[in-house]
Amino acid sequence: MVRSPARLLAPLALVACAIAILVIVGGNSSSSGGGPTPSSTATGSSTTGTTTTTGTKAKRSYRVKPGDVLSQIAVKTGVSLDEIQRLNPNIDAQSLHPGQKIKLVP
Repeated sequence: MVRSPARLLAPLALVACAIAILVIVGGNSSSSGGGPTPSSTATGSSTTGTTTTTGTKAKRSYRVKPGDVLSQIAVKTGVSLDEIQRLNPNIDAQSLHPGQKIKLVP
């Protein structure tokens, strides 16, 4: 009896897709997309899309840019995802839109 190659290729394709998704998601959360790194935001340097009160204080809010996701915003700003969700209870992570303002501190 001859086995179909699909019986072997289907599980391999599933594993390959899972790995690709992990690489893409991991790449978005660890890379800053050409923007500031979390260490540069902690020093108080001003960046596009953020609002600061002074150069040394923590940023109070973040303006969503095209393609942003909450986990990426958490990495960029150095504020935990749980804290962002706590401060913004009405925010829907699935429907972020550019220009939307997200609180980072109480």
